[in-house]
Amino acid sequence: MPYRTLVHLHPAARDDIADLVTRRPVPGPGLEQVDPFLFLNHHGPQTYPPGNRGLPFGPHPHRGFETVTFILAGSLAHRDSAGHESVIDAGGVQWMTAGRGLVHAELSPEAFKRDGGPLEILQLWVNLPGALKMTAPRYTGLRRQDVPAVASEDGRATLRLVAGSWRGTEGPVRPPTGVFLGTLEMAAGARAAFDGLAGRNVFLYVVRGAVSIEGAAVPAHRLARLSDDGDALRIEATADDTLLLLGHAAPLGEPVVSYGPFVMNTREEIQDAIRDYQAGAFDNVSA
Repeated sequence: MPYRTLVHLHPAARDDIADLVTRRPVPGPGLEQVDPFLFLNHHGPQTYPPGNRGLPFGPHPHRGFETVTFILAGSLAHRDSAGHESVIDAGGVQWMTAGRGLVHAELSPEAFKRDGGPLEILQLWVNLPGALKMTAPRYTGLRRQDVPAVASEDGRATLRLVAGSWRGTEGPVRPPTGVFLGTLEMAAGARAAFDGLAGRNVFLYVVRGAVSIEGAAVPAHRLARLSDDGDALRIEATADDTLLLLGHAAPLGEPVVSYGPFVMNTREEIQDAIRDYQAGAFDNVSA
């Protein structure tokens, strides 16, 4: 069976947002996207003191893609103009399909601002094809216990499976584009294998620890760009307490035109999104 190999390592550039530690591996120099995965922000890890101001992501609009937010430590409150509202703690995931447009806020709950504590969050943007960009908005808030934990064959790695299937288990989210997505926790020496990758792009980011892919080292805070000529992937952890963000999907192969929080196929569609938002078509939410 042919296996994917490492083509290039893309470091996550430091780009803090106010006092929020932020690293971004994509987009970055030499890598605009891993179609259909558009954007990743890695916030933290850091510890907030009591009496903090919390996260700075007040009400803002989106159109044309999906946001997937992994709460690794701390907690995150979500509210949007489609009427969805939740507070998700560590180990949970928020999956939002912006579709034709909504306004949402991602803020720290009052208890976190009062008491402080550790915080680490991953937010990934997943593109939608042109035929689905104006679909109705949707939101799924998953608590830790809602996300199945699937053990690797050697029992030393655990996939927290959000979407797709692995080793006979299905993730709770059914994305409209067939995206596979989860986080992979590995002890040193653990091995995990994934097949069914023919014709799909793989998104692999090392949050902490380090792994080896067919003998090539991938350290923390690196996105691994892999070859596209294999239909399987083998990963071995080379450090204890390793954590990866792992996804794969069929590439859309469509033009990507983005402007801030809007991702469409043409400049005209971006202009339409701006006009619709300014006209109040996305409604609004308060902080």
